[in-house]
Amino acid sequence: MRKTGTIYLVGAGPGPVDLLTLRAARLIEGASVIVHDGLIGPDILGLARPDARLISVAKQRARHTMPQEDINALLIREALQGHDVVRLKGGDPFIFGRGGEEAEDARAAGVPVEVVPGVSAANGAAAASQIALTHRDASSIVSFVAGQCKGLAEQDWSGLAGKGRTLVIYMGVSTAPQIAEKLMADGLAPEMPVAVIENAARPEMRVLRGLLAGLPQLVEAEAVKSPALIVIGDVTAREDAVVAALAQERAE
Repeated sequence: MRKTGTIYLVGAGPGPVDLLTLRAARLIEGASVIVHDGLIGPDILGLARPDARLISVAKQRARHTMPQEDINALLIREALQGHDVVRLKGGDPFIFGRGGEEAEDARAAGVPVEVVPGVSAANGAAAASQIALTHRDASSIVSFVAGQCKGLAEQDWSGLAGKGRTLVIYMGVSTAPQIAEKLMADGLAPEMPVAVIENAARPEMRVLRGLLAGLPQLVEAEAVKSPALIVIGDVTAREDAVVAALAQERAE
């Protein structure tokens, strides 16, 4: 009787190969099948063994090369054929990575599944841009939301952003106007500081800063492209505030 393989839902982190966990790197090196998304770079895929099958299921806005249900079926089919399958995702598989759906379907099919966490996009972006998502003087609460999803206008984000809070928005570039309008309608001050972090932790990373009211114009003027995160809160202005304070001290 053929032995069923295991599906490993592996977080690849924000991009650089040296931000992989050791367990992630070892699984990539040993897998016979790797199913990966479009955020996985050649350095990470280069860890795969020469005979590994690399299957891209890259998704783009408004154009999915493979529906999620078909991805789930692919993983299960390969495992039932006896292959250990690494499902490789940017960031962490359980933070807007749809890993929960893949794990549920695998368990329902009787296929063993293991989750290997990765450095999330939010953590990677915060570290690379040196924006502390929490800070004793600025924020004790962090929330993650998806800016590109069904029913965005109907979602209740009240209380997620404001004084003492940090809001991190995934997949929000294309809906930046609606996001800014939504948050201001909920009572968030138009002058709330924001940062847009594009290609976090990669050589081409950009960190763009502004105010909530000007978020749509910032995204448009700078031609921001995904992958990018939007961070809203006073923590995004901490660096500027510290620099200004030091300059004032020197002047005095």
